[in-house]
Amino acid sequence: MTRSKFISGLKPVLFTLPAMVPFVLFWLAPLLYVLYLSFTEWDFMSPEKTFVGLQNYADLFSNPAFYKALRVTLLFCAGSVLPIILLGLGLALLMNRKLKGSAIYQVLLFSPWVTPTVAVSIVWSWIYEPEVGLANTVLDVLGLEKIGWLQDPKWALAGVLLVTIWKSMGWAMIFYLVALRNVPSDLLEAGDLDGASATQKFFRITLPLISPTTLFLFVVQLIQALQAYDQINVLTQGGPSGSTRTLLYLYYQSAFESFQIGEASSVAVVLVIICMLLSVFSFGVSKRTTHYQ
Repeated sequence: MTRSKFISGLKPVLFTLPAMVPFVLFWLAPLLYVLYLSFTEWDFMSPEKTFVGLQNYADLFSNPAFYKALRVTLLFCAGSVLPIILLGLGLALLMNRKLKGSAIYQVLLFSPWVTPTVAVSIVWSWIYEPEVGLANTVLDVLGLEKIGWLQDPKWALAGVLLVTIWKSMGWAMIFYLVALRNVPSDLLEAGDLDGASATQKFFRITLPLISPTTLFLFVVQLIQALQAYDQINVLTQGGPSGSTRTLLYLYYQSAFESFQIGEASSVAVVLVIICMLLSVFSFGVSKRTTHYQ
């Protein structure tokens, strides 16, 4: 009997083992190693690592560049996640009306998502070119003053955000389009019978029923915003004057330009903690706002 219970208790472990092995090897073990490196001083080439305790964290939290990068990171998250969700939902509502040629529009809107970020960023760097770029050409035609999209600290982050939103809103649209088509038609018909307007049906029936999709997109886009690197590296390299330098780009500069691996690892640990806290907060809020059918 004891042996039978042991075998029964072992079965879940055996079933989860194929997933746990890569999780431990490629996520948990590297994370623990980075945590260890954050307590050391290492230049990436020396055979020995000097243990410095919490010194890297003390230096990090006393560094003005860290707080500026943190501010840019939070602005980047807020300026990309919410517009992507709102524009994705708006496009999905438009495509859900079964307009003529909507399938072609969906392909065109989704295509930036499957295009490599580096390629997209290179194209947008041409669009943002100060003298002959398309963006300033349009402004000039409209009689507006030209903008230093990637050269002016006031506009550089907005330029990177525009690229990020343009690339991802079609991806969000596809998820919302599927969610909208899964809304039970009998509930919408019941709303019609009760005399509900289109706006009332949207906010009281449709929006609550697609809230799981909203939660999914919010969490995924939030994590992607915290991990944004390619477009920043191609377009601005964190400049000008650090106006587009996020925590992840600060990590890159500390690790692969200054070769301060301990300092870079402390940035990575802080970024992971921020990501976890924001995700936990999102799921906490979702318990009161997300409706599952």
